[in-house]
Amino acid sequence: MKIAVNTRLLLKGKLEGIGLFTNETLRRITQWHPEHQFYFIFDREHDESFVYNDNITPLVAYPQARHPYLWYLFFEHGLPLKLKTIKPDLFLSTDGWMPTKLDIPTVNVIHDLNFVHHPEFIKPVVRRYYDRFFPKFARNATRLATVSQFSQQDIHQSYQVPLDRINVVYNGANPAYVPLSDEQQQAVKQQYTDGCDFFLFVGLIHKRKNLANIFRAFDRFKNASPNPMKLVVVGDKKWWAGEIENTYLQMEHREAVVMLGRQQIDALSRLTASATALVYASLFEGFGQPIVDAFNAHTPVITSNITSMPEIAGDAAMLVNPYSVEQIADAMNRLHSDAQLRTELINKGIARKDIFTWERTSRLLWQTIEEALPR
Repeated sequence: MKIAVNTRLLLKGKLEGIGLFTNETLRRITQWHPEHQFYFIFDREHDESFVYNDNITPLVAYPQARHPYLWYLFFEHGLPLKLKTIKPDLFLSTDGWMPTKLDIPTVNVIHDLNFVHHPEFIKPVVRRYYDRFFPKFARNATRLATVSQFSQQDIHQSYQVPLDRINVVYNGANPAYVPLSDEQQQAVKQQYTDGCDFFLFVGLIHKRKNLANIFRAFDRFKNASPNPMKLVVVGDKKWWAGEIENTYLQMEHREAVVMLGRQQIDALSRLTASATALVYASLFEGFGQPIVDAFNAHTPVITSNITSMPEIAGDAAMLVNPYSVEQIADAMNRLHSDAQLRTELINKGIARKDIFTWERTSRLLWQTIEEALPR
């Protein structure tokens, strides 16, 4: 069987979120199924590290799909032209985008519909593209996969796709996340926080990630019980200007905030394993990758009680209303002051982490592919 795959998000050094999902699942699926030929279609010259096995043929379709107009040209013209030369038996997309007119079985992975619920966070030109094309991407696919039961229900309700056409394939944890010894943790603290304990925020600095309320909560926490704790913020400052920056500049304890910007995975995994707790009080997530990464690093988690996050966290995290600065601050205070609570959450995270493995994800995605083929 010939399987064509949209691999435009396999970018060296930038495997975050969907790119990580694509890399981890395709690496396993192509290895497990040498009897099939896979055609990886990139939108630029590929890195050889993504040609995992001999049964992979890398190809490039144009133009580079990095803007709504170019998305349209790539998925409606460039990629279909490439598919005509391949004549595949099935087309797989792991990032939600796909041509709207294909006459072969298709599997599409839609990770979340955050733009449906928070259009105010999306640029108008991008929002118009999403509103026009994502309903088609969802309805035209032979089968869909998504990364949580929450997103399964959301796709069903938003786009009227029958539930029995949508498979849930949870993400796995990034294998770079492992616990560190006390000595290793102390070395990380010396490197980044002058030896102080710290809370950790990880994520693209975007309004949807709720960093402004986390800043307000951290100020409240510091005022309630003066202590040397710091807040380490890891993420690209692409959407920094506006409310997030203004909130930061107005903080009473701004000197206790360590802004690290984007970090490579080795540094990020060490920071996660050394934190007193991960603070991940996002306003919307289809999965919440940092939650399971923290479980694997043996780090307690504070996360939101809305969208997919309670489903992923289970009873292994402190759940808060992300719109409540008071609740976020109270969770910080409890985890800072209660060593037993931290240990309980770590143990619950360890017990829960085996739900989220890339082996399981890959098998479920392959099952989705088989279900899309004619019987």
